[in-house]
Amino acid sequence: MGYSASYATATGDQTRTLFGQVMWLVALATGCFALGCYAGRDLSGGWSIIWFIAGFGCLIALNFVRSSGGASIALLVLVGLFLGLAMGPVVAYYTTTSPRAVWQAAGATALFMAAFGAFGYATRRDLSAVGRISFFALLALIIFGIILIFVHIPGADLLYSIIGLVIFAGLTMFDFQRLRRSKGLDSAPLIAASIFLDAMNVFLFFLRIFSGGRE
Repeated sequence: MGYSASYATATGDQTRTLFGQVMWLVALATGCFALGCYAGRDLSGGWSIIWFIAGFGCLIALNFVRSSGGASIALLVLVGLFLGLAMGPVVAYYTTTSPRAVWQAAGATALFMAAFGAFGYATRRDLSAVGRISFFALLALIIFGIILIFVHIPGADLLYSIIGLVIFAGLTMFDFQRLRRSKGLDSAPLIAASIFLDAMNVFLFFLRIFSGGRE
């Protein structure tokens, strides 16, 4: 009985330590993203594409260096910074044309992540199916977004954003449950990257909604 109690305490301590480390890393990536947005506010569209590719390249590399804490954290920092540089012109545009929408989107994102993250972290229901469905739904949404580039559909921009929020609600819950179930601290940078990407996309969807879908 004493061994079981000690093991439960140790497991609980590991979970809390991992949670704290992941949240710190998410905050670090978010800060780098904000710095990148400011630094890249005047970049051209071509440079934005380059920084997007660089950011996702670092994200892919992050999957292969999970055993190296320093390298993983460095890649996470670069993911946040490069994606921030890529999104700099977009965020700068909204800041200039609809600054209120930026603050509304930031506040709504914080509430969204807190609500769905808390549910995913606390629930005992297995959300693996939710994660899989949300992933494939995201692929379908990407295809839908490409179609919208060439075909104008009235009200499609708002619909696109709402569907995106529903999808990332599922992904956010799944990622926070994955955080609770993970034991090794080596997984912290990768989980933090997933949660950071959830928050970034949620912010962009809210930004489109609060700005009235202006592009």
